[in-house]
Amino acid sequence: MTVPIAKLSFWGVRGSTPTVDPATWRYGGNTPCLELIAPDGTQFILDCGTGLRMLGSRWATPNGGKAPETQILVTHYHWDHIQGIPFFSPLYVENNEFHFYSFRSKYLGRDSLKQVFEAQMALPYFPVDMSAMNAKRKFKEMDGGDTFKVGENKITARWLNHPQGCLGFRIETPAGTVAYATDNEPGDPKLDESLRELAAGADIFINDAQFTPEQLETTRKGWGHSSWLEGVKVARHAGAKTLVLFHHDPDSTDRMVDSILRQAREEFDSVYAASEGMVITLGAPGDRVQAHMPGTRTALRREAQFHAKVCGVTEGGKDFEEETIVRDISLQGALISLKHLPRLQSELQVTMEAPGADGVQAMNLRGYVVRIEAGPEKGHVAVGVVFTD
Repeated sequence: MTVPIAKLSFWGVRGSTPTVDPATWRYGGNTPCLELIAPDGTQFILDCGTGLRMLGSRWATPNGGKAPETQILVTHYHWDHIQGIPFFSPLYVENNEFHFYSFRSKYLGRDSLKQVFEAQMALPYFPVDMSAMNAKRKFKEMDGGDTFKVGENKITARWLNHPQGCLGFRIETPAGTVAYATDNEPGDPKLDESLRELAAGADIFINDAQFTPEQLETTRKGWGHSSWLEGVKVARHAGAKTLVLFHHDPDSTDRMVDSILRQAREEFDSVYAASEGMVITLGAPGDRVQAHMPGTRTALRREAQFHAKVCGVTEGGKDFEEETIVRDISLQGALISLKHLPRLQSELQVTMEAPGADGVQAMNLRGYVVRIEAGPEKGHVAVGVVFTD
């Protein structure tokens, strides 16, 4: 009997505005866009930030057959959630069909989402208007509490606390449930309860973590965003299984997100920080949730044979220390064979023996786990790390 599998891909994870700062390279700089492929093949796109362009550049029709009718759920109309639309190449292909869902804005009135499309592509803001888009487009307005089905999947919308309004979405598939709650601020009792209902029992709960708890209490209060701590509280109260920290602040460096992730993992068992290229699989045999990180981005790679000592934390949360060989190294990272299974998105201390003018010297590096796969030897895993120090 075939086990139902769903795949959730992260194409953009940054909030407010895209970044190209080298200090944000690991987690990525594109604004919000996620893709969920349900077990029945239904494709959902969550938000249309600049990550949407990346998704479009890798667009493929499943099985080479009929073009899919893709469902696009737009949480709200702020720039960082819609600015990828004009650059989404599949919208310019005639045989594609897209169904867009969002709410009627009190500032725009009827056909709000269609108006947003037209306005950001109107002269003089963009060189071509919507008439250049040949794909079929349908727009449907939703309200908080609305529910509908697409194939075997149930979609529910809930209002979140954000300036000018924002919807969170819950997608229930045969492989598991994903709750997507970007752009929400705690403090409104009714909307706090709405968020908990959205996340109730979810296998994956994606929540806004743009600000630190200290910022949320002081300088960023009222800006419409949340923190890792609030996400942990909601996940715990709602019985969500895995929390994904999302909508990283454009000023948050990779190191700052690392720190946020460490703090969250001290308070909740299963936490990831959303990262561009990350894929989460739901319904895999033996494990309800499996996360995979992309391979190291472009770098000059060379085979190597360095003796090394690696210290880190296992998936089960235990410290380990292991002697090994580094077999593949780049200017940015390495592929290391280990007996221990380290936690994805955890930090490793790697000490390599390198020849020097005065004999063998120790080279101490700090690495960040971005990939785990089957190793070349039985009982080993191949661990991809990006060096941060």
